[in-house]
Amino acid sequence: MNEQSLEMIELELAILIRRSTSISSHKRLGTLDRSAYLLLRRIANRGAAGVKVLSGEFQLDISTISRQAAALEQKGYLYRIPDPLDGRAYSIQITELGTEVYKEHKQARLERLEEVIHDWSNEEREIFGQLLKKFNQSFI
Repeated sequence: MNEQSLEMIELELAILIRRSTSISSHKRLGTLDRSAYLLLRRIANRGAAGVKVLSGEFQLDISTISRQAAALEQKGYLYRIPDPLDGRAYSIQITELGTEVYKEHKQARLERLEEVIHDWSNEEREIFGQLLKKFNQSFI
């Protein structure tokens, strides 16, 4: 890849990150930050999981996931399920309130994204989504 292509990608990624942050801080989305949204989304879609598993999936320290989960537990969005074999270990599950908040935020994010790409064709949306997925998987 030539230098010009790398510079274009680097600049466009910086702009994307800045602008996509505005999607999550959009007035309709309330106070659920990106990390909380991703954690709720993961548990809502794939079920309860331990902190170690989530840490591996998100490529974050266990302490970071524990801190994020504790904050969401305080808000009533998550709860802990004790491991019957190891009294120190637990899985994290989403509550009904957490599910409601997650769904509201997801819908608002999708609506905002639709506003941004409303004039894109279905083919452009599909290609962009596939390229973003490929890009994100390159980090694994």
